[in-house]
Formats: sequence, C-alpha cells, structure tokens
Amino acid sequence: MNDPFEAARDGVASAEVETVEVAIVGGGLVGLTLAIALAEQGIEVAVVDQEDPAAQRQMPYDGRSTAIALGTRRVLETTGVWASIASQAQPIDDIRVSDGPSRLFLHYDHRDVATAEGAEPFGHIVENRVIREALHARAAKLGSLRWLAPMRLGPLPGAIERSAGGVRLALANGRIVESTLLIGADGAESAVRADAGIGTVQHDYGQSAIVCTVTHERPHENVAHERFLPAGPFALLPMTPGPDHPHRSSLVWTERRGAVPALMALDDSAFGMEMERRFGPFLGKLRPEGGRWTYPLVMVLAERLTAPRLALVGDAAHRIHPLAGQGLNLGIRDLAALAEAIVDARRIGLDLGSQPVLDRYARWRRFDTLLMAGAMHGLNRLFSNDVLPLRLARDLGIAAVDRMGPLKRLFMRHAMGTVGQLPRLIRGAAL
Repeated sequence: MNDPFEAARDGVASAEVETVEVAIVGGGLVGLTLAIALAEQGIEVAVVDQEDPAAQRQMPYDGRSTAIALGTRRVLETTGVWASIASQAQPIDDIRVSDGPSRLFLHYDHRDVATAEGAEPFGHIVENRVIREALHARAAKLGSLRWLAPMRLGPLPGAIERSAGGVRLALANGRIVESTLLIGADGAESAVRADAGIGTVQHDYGQSAIVCTVTHERPHENVAHERFLPAGPFALLPMTPGPDHPHRSSLVWTERRGAVPALMALDDSAFGMEMERRFGPFLGKLRPEGGRWTYPLVMVLAERLTAPRLALVGDAAHRIHPLAGQGLNLGIRDLAALAEAIVDARRIGLDLGSQPVLDRYARWRRFDTLLMAGAMHGLNRLFSNDVLPLRLARDLGIAAVDRMGPLKRLFMRHAMGTVGQLPRLIRGAAL
C-alpha cells in the first residue's frame, strides 16, 4: 500500500521536486476530504499540513464534535469515508429551538421532510477525532494522494509563487511542490489567503464557545436542543453512548468572553450545576466528561474566494458563528463544488487552474456563503440579548414558524444542507 504520510525531518534539506496537478495547503477536515475526492478521480494531489497526523488523532487534540448534515454525509459516503464513521455517528431525528425561559419552542421533526426513499435524519453528531481517523485511513489507500506532514511552508512572502504557468511551493525542508492549482484550506488565519493579498471582513462577537462532552441521567431520544440565552446560544447535541456512560451529548455553550475563565475554572460538580441552571431539567443531572475547550468566536469572511491559480475553501474562505452547527457543512459544500469544477475541467482537457474553472467555483459558492454567514450573524444578534420587546417578538416568531408548514420544511431542508444548486457529491452522486 502506498503510504501518503511523509514526516518531515528537521534540518534535512532536499532539492526534490514533487509535481502534482493540485496542491492543498491545510490537511484538516475540509482540506483532506477535498484531497480524497480528487484523488479518487485519479488527480495527483499533494497536501501540505503543518500538523502531525498522529497528534490529530489523539483525544486531547480536539474535544469537539461536529454536526454532519445530510448533504455532508452523502459526500463522505460517496468518497468512501462514511463506512468507518457510521457506527460512531449519532442520528439527529428532532431539533428543538427555544428562547430562554419561554414555553414556546420550534420543533423540527425529520419525518416532516421524508421523501419517497423514507425519512432521513437531519444529520449526525460525530466526534472530530473519529472523522479524522476515518479520513486518514481513506487517504492511506489512495495512490495519487501525497500527504506531506508535519510540514510547513517556507518563509512568506516567497514560499508561494503563482504565475501564468502554474504554482510553486517552497517547503521548510527545501522540497519543492509544483502544481497547476493551489487550494488554501489552512483555516481562518490562512497564510495562503494573506499571501495572495485577499482581505477579510471580520466581526468579533465578544463571545467564546465552551465545548465538552456531557453525561446526563435521561436519554436524549435523538433530539438536539438549542436554547437562546442572553449571553448566547446553549446547545446540547446527542451523541452515541460512551464506554463509561450510556447517555451523552456534546455541549456548545456560547458565553460572554469575560465570564468564560471563571466558568472554566469550576470543578465538574459546579460546572454541571451551571449547565443545569441554563438548560433546565429535561435530561436530569448534567456533568462534563473529560476535558473542556474554549474558542473565541469571530466571523471572518474572505473578500474573494479566488485569485489567479488559487481557490479558498472552508475556514480560509469563511468562519461563521457556530450557533446552527453549519461551519463544517459550509466548507464541505465548498469542496464539493470545487471538486466538481476541477473534475469537469479535467475531463475536457482544460487547465485546472485556469480562470474559467475558478470563476465557476466562485459564482457557485458566493451566494450560499454570504447567506449563511448573514443568517448566523443576524440570529446571534437577535437572540443574544434580554430586551423585553425583542424577546416577545422572538417568541411570537418562533410560534408562528412552528405552525407554518411550508416555511418550516424549507428551514429543515436548509439544516440538512439539501437546498439550492447542489453539487453532485452533495446529492450523493459520483463525480
């Protein structure tokens, strides 16, 4: 088996040139899924990632879980990744959205959007570690995928050269990677984006997300809960049973940034009581399991998705508020659209890094990106306060949407990631 995982040796210079069709900087969930999708079509891909793959698979690396929408699951199924995830993926059959102490709530039931093939879950909750393990295992089976990790780019500016003829990357150990197209998948602080001179629109929410796994006394019944509180949304998302407890959920607790250090310093019992005070008695006693993590919440939108011979995907293109769990799903839609544009161009002999290919991708993704970012930004501003007139208006709005079948079903399909002009992978079709 061809092993794509190639560790860099510090201090060892090499003049070796790796020539591929597509180079991806960033081997996270979006970057590596894109690499797999392209490599499955026989496209030569190199992934340059500064993180150690072995460290990425360890529990302390990232305690988050991710909401995998139906459209994203189809991408993972089509690329051969989902089979390794399915047994550890918890279906979301219902979603309950409430506004603080109000007795009114919005209820999404997956059976209300059933198709001729049956009722599909809205999505699944999967630990990020599980997704990485599956991606790494799939990547190891693809001979046209080279993963250079842990590996950094050389000093910037200078390490990335984009010209009319192609792209040339200088790596920290002296190796050169040449390609026809460069893809930046290196996160919200993207060095690739900055090197290309692509600006960003940013907004600091003054909030941070506290993330951990929570155990509870009562079963979650496959229901995802989202409670809007004055400091920010409080979400408990159903998880599969753990080795030590049958009832678990993933917590995403948005809080004002100044209050987070004191909350993180609490012992497990006191932290559990703070969760119960905000969430209520639905699931009984709540206690954190394992570590807790916190992340500042900042919206980052790239002013452009492309530059000559360059495309941005995932957080390098957009980081949005996590209140609806759509961050990764938005990035997966990026890669599905870009992969389709690349594969279609290759089939008719076009230059994969040419402007028509990049323009097709940018047109396809710009509206969805701005719509989702704007919606999450607006919802957070609307709900993250305790002004009485606004609270009353919100409650009336929640009650009204809950009774408006067509609008409610549209919102449910949005949550499933199955609205709009869908790339083939999102529809579950092969590239």
